[in-house]
Amino acid sequence: MRTLNDLPDLRGKRVILRCDLNVPIEDGEISDDGRIRASLPTINYLTERGAKVIIISHLGRPDGKPEAKYSLEPVARRLSQLLGNSVEFVPETVGDKANKSVSMLDEGNILVLENLRFNPGETAKDSEARELFAGKLAELGDYFVSDGFGVVHRKQASVYELAKKLPAAAGLLIEAELKVLRRLVNDPERPYVVVLGGSKVSDKLGVIEHLLPKVDSILIGGGMLFTFLAALGHKVGASLLEQDQIETVTGYLAKAKELGVEIVLPVDIVMAAKFDAASEIAIAKANALEETEFGSTGLGLDIGPESAALFASIIEKARTVFWNGPMGVFEMAKFAEGTRVVANALTKVSGLSVVGGGDSAAAVRQLDFKDDQFGHISTGGGASLEYLEGKEMPGLEVLQ
Repeated sequence: MRTLNDLPDLRGKRVILRCDLNVPIEDGEISDDGRIRASLPTINYLTERGAKVIIISHLGRPDGKPEAKYSLEPVARRLSQLLGNSVEFVPETVGDKANKSVSMLDEGNILVLENLRFNPGETAKDSEARELFAGKLAELGDYFVSDGFGVVHRKQASVYELAKKLPAAAGLLIEAELKVLRRLVNDPERPYVVVLGGSKVSDKLGVIEHLLPKVDSILIGGGMLFTFLAALGHKVGASLLEQDQIETVTGYLAKAKELGVEIVLPVDIVMAAKFDAASEIAIAKANALEETEFGSTGLGLDIGPESAALFASIIEKARTVFWNGPMGVFEMAKFAEGTRVVANALTKVSGLSVVGGGDSAAAVRQLDFKDDQFGHISTGGGASLEYLEGKEMPGLEVLQ
């Protein structure tokens, strides 16, 4: 893969830098700037070498037209604070304003263009529409650096087509992400434990199938655990259940047994009458979820304390851990303890601990853990999973 070392002298060159600055924003305030901070090493590398840096990114899903709530202006302000330097924001992506601002950019300076997805060509299914938009973007730069790991699994104009129109290379963040993921796939120290959570088992089927022959244990939490319990013949009340995946999950349980891989399910669950922070709770045995005061209408919203302790004991003994997906509804304090215990266990791993982006990354920061307490926090949950599944990654292949 072409990297920054493969680009000629950068001084005075216009470098279009594709970052993933898709951060949560409410009322103009950023609640988690992890992805912005993860982009800083590449930005600093380019500015220190005298490049004129033109940052492009998406934010949210504005459906091909401008929406104020998806503007990158707050991101540009936060970037300026983190860098301690002025960062210009341009309220369009391509056009006269963008062209003028780029033409006036000095060596070592930075500007941020408006949200790529305000243009329908960015995510168009039609390749010609993407090519047209990528061509307009390419006119702004001499080189292209791809550093938005969270989108490399997408064939989008700024990820795929743009990389074919200019001399292109991967940035430092993508290099760092791939170094970790390659270790997980090709050279993990053992014991190797994978922790999977989140709401849907269907989102994790590919990674379970691909990693089963490579790991020692898979710990299952989150909403997806109820499909596993149902596959074992247990009733799950009104908890989240993917009925159409029970047969598939049954097959994975059998395959794991055949391979000698331990699939560890919770032994107890935090149940509630409804999905509400004020709900009364009860702890139920995992094989008897309907035997609480909530009966068949009870909802499982977190793994229980025994399960959390069990998971922690397995994680802490591991040499390699990959975790993707919270153990419960961590946004509500009452249902966050399972996720907190698992996160804390990862901080005690003596080998490589990887938080696989997405909701897991959001959870550890919301629960006041620091990034440097883990071996690696991925910036791309979906991209990480697809890489571990062995899927094609258009945004990486185009950099070969």
